[in-house]
Amino acid sequence: MKKVVITIFALAFLWNLEKTYAVDALTQTSSIVDGYGQQLLSADKMFCLGFFSPRRSKRRYAGIWYKHIAPRTVVWVANRDNPLDDIRGNLTIGADGNIVLFDGAGNRIWSTNVYRSIEEPIAKLLDSGNLVLMDGKKSGYGSYIWQSFDYPTDTLLPGMKLGWDRNSGLNRYLTSWNSADDPSLGNFTYSLDHNEFPEFVIRQGMNITFRSGIWNGIRFNSDDWILNEITAFRPQISVSSNEVLYWDEPGDRLSRLIMMSDGQLQTYIWDHQHFKWIGIYEIRKDFCDNYGVCGMNGVCDIKDVPVYCDCLKGFTPMSTEEWESFNWSGGCIRRTPLNCTQRDGFRKLSCVKLPMLLQFWSNNNTDIDECREECLKNCSCTAYANSAMNGGPHGCLLWFGDLFDIRLLINEEACQLDLYLRLAASEIDVIAKASKRIKRALIISAPLALLLLCIIFYLFHKYVKWRIVTRLVAGRGNHNENHASPLFDIDTILAATNNFSIENKIGEGGFGPVYRGKLPLGQEIAVKRLSKTSKQGISEFMNEVGLVSKLQHRNLVSVLGGCTQGEERMLVYEYMPNSSLDHFIFDTAHKKLLKWRKRYEIIMGIARGLLYLHQDSKLTIIHRDLKTSNILLDNELNPKISDFGLAHVFEGDQSTVTTKRIVGTVGYMSPEYAINGLLSLKSDVFSFGVIVLEILSGTRNNNFKDPDHDHNLLGQAWKLWNEGRAVEFMDVNLALTTIPLELQRCLHVGLLCVQKVPKDRPSMSSVVFMLSHESITLAQPKKPGFFEEVLESLGYNKEFFSNNSMTITQLEPRS
Repeated sequence: MKKVVITIFALAFLWNLEKTYAVDALTQTSSIVDGYGQQLLSADKMFCLGFFSPRRSKRRYAGIWYKHIAPRTVVWVANRDNPLDDIRGNLTIGADGNIVLFDGAGNRIWSTNVYRSIEEPIAKLLDSGNLVLMDGKKSGYGSYIWQSFDYPTDTLLPGMKLGWDRNSGLNRYLTSWNSADDPSLGNFTYSLDHNEFPEFVIRQGMNITFRSGIWNGIRFNSDDWILNEITAFRPQISVSSNEVLYWDEPGDRLSRLIMMSDGQLQTYIWDHQHFKWIGIYEIRKDFCDNYGVCGMNGVCDIKDVPVYCDCLKGFTPMSTEEWESFNWSGGCIRRTPLNCTQRDGFRKLSCVKLPMLLQFWSNNNTDIDECREECLKNCSCTAYANSAMNGGPHGCLLWFGDLFDIRLLINEEACQLDLYLRLAASEIDVIAKASKRIKRALIISAPLALLLLCIIFYLFHKYVKWRIVTRLVAGRGNHNENHASPLFDIDTILAATNNFSIENKIGEGGFGPVYRGKLPLGQEIAVKRLSKTSKQGISEFMNEVGLVSKLQHRNLVSVLGGCTQGEERMLVYEYMPNSSLDHFIFDTAHKKLLKWRKRYEIIMGIARGLLYLHQDSKLTIIHRDLKTSNILLDNELNPKISDFGLAHVFEGDQSTVTTKRIVGTVGYMSPEYAINGLLSLKSDVFSFGVIVLEILSGTRNNNFKDPDHDHNLLGQAWKLWNEGRAVEFMDVNLALTTIPLELQRCLHVGLLCVQKVPKDRPSMSSVVFMLSHESITLAQPKKPGFFEEVLESLGYNKEFFSNNSMTITQLEPRS
């Protein structure tokens, strides 16, 4: 009897094992049962249909993914809003001929819902990844009764169409997953709006976050209409009275387009050499791609960093105060009302993305001159353009009311349509007179005169700089002669610091020891004394005196003066009672005092101070040694950036320099600077990003170790972010079960700042804007510049690297 039971069990096991083999078609007599590993395969075995659980989720879904690509890449989900709670799901063809998903209790979870008679229903998974339902009795396999391509989820595959089809009544669009662990309907959609002038639109709920610009018959009115130069994509579009459809013809490589859960639209191709997906295109590639970011009657220019937004000619900010604080959402209003007569004129704007079609009128049979007259006839008409449908010379498009979502285009190939902005006659006269004055001045001014002016300015600049240095080094001058940076007498400093007593010493850095002191009137000071063994010298001393004396910002430490008597070189600062930031966030006891709101305020303060250095001060300054120990805290824990001895000043229109003298602290230096000596404002942005991640995690970048990988803190943040486990990155002292929106945004911005390629990092003006505005959708961060790569490039062995902070000076980068 025992042997019989064993035999029956073995036969049952072998039968179930046989059932795990994939099938090539579903009929009313077959099914795919979860728990047995059964799958429906495409003929070329590229795609498979089966059951899966996304990442850490235990819920089960029926979906389609690439068969031989790891990790699993899902391209379609059937029951995305109605998951199964166990592995008893059954996908089959029901009695009514529909593809049906049942749960373990026999309840219908999902169905194709076709309401027509099907004599011999068959379901097949095609080589394109399209699941189709056919009637084997009619027209062979060429007629599809239902297909998954008509009901896309978050992924567009080659051959799949987006848009509206009058014959089928379908409007196909992508909807993001809710998260990487949850394929249910997310907040973002990507659709081809089918009004008279179709355009792609990303929406968050009902709100537009991006639009491509209108289709003009040849291309979309935007910088780049998806990758014509990449053979993996062959974009096609069909616009007629019956359909507005977009699709990609299959190319020479695997490709897919995804509406991400964070609102970004990303295109990937498969790298057969390295066996991974490579992101090659993001539809929202820069700040100006955010819908309506400059408000009504504003225009965005990505090249005009860091301001980005400007009012259209003839318009002025609705709120000057908001505009100057980088809040452009209020937009602009007319400086001079329209006359509403033929006296009004037009100003041509070339190479722009045309405004959103909120209130408009069009006529394809009207030429551009007639279009101008039509606009003048209506007092509400504010602009016109050639609609250029099908590339012809005719076509008129009129806008009424305020103009919204205009940006300057970078790609010259996209500059095919001009916008004619209606202005009052007086505004046209002002512009015309200004143009004449400029032309006249240019004609009169000879190149030699311009050159002479530049030489005079240069010599004057050098003279002023020489006078300041001479006064400070020689020790001449007094409080009245140099208000910006007074010189203290050595006896005053000695009295204030009790003759540099050990009790008054509060720290030591690369410059030398720092002492606490008190002036005769009671003001507390911090005195930084250049030590004889310091790696920094008179040049760094002069650099800091010359720079900090010119800088006035609440998030920068104020220099009160200096002392240069004899061999002494000292700097006198305002005293910061709470020492530096690293004493708080890396100290077991002190870090408990920094709650999440205070950490956010510290991050914002550092960002504003750095923005002042980069943009708002009279000089363009790179700090070059930004780190937590150089962020001091006042009585209320407000941050102040200090230590400008290594700072670099950009002159003129410089934006990047290459230097062989690499100075800074490993762990905070950007990869391009540490390896190649390439210094730019984005070097400070990288350092800021490191500081943000340290503040959020309470862990020093250089000290971080994880048994599962060799990444530093940046790598850990990147890993947990991509896995949807960002809460695990936060300091345990915060005791968070969910991440407050402010901290989540800080982490997102921090990862954007430490991206490997400098051009991918935002400017500090964008950082402040992103941190201050929760409504702005942020780009998906790319891979950080990992610290290990820098060490290896500099010739350091990670196994022998000390956990202590290390400063690198005067290194020769590899050629």
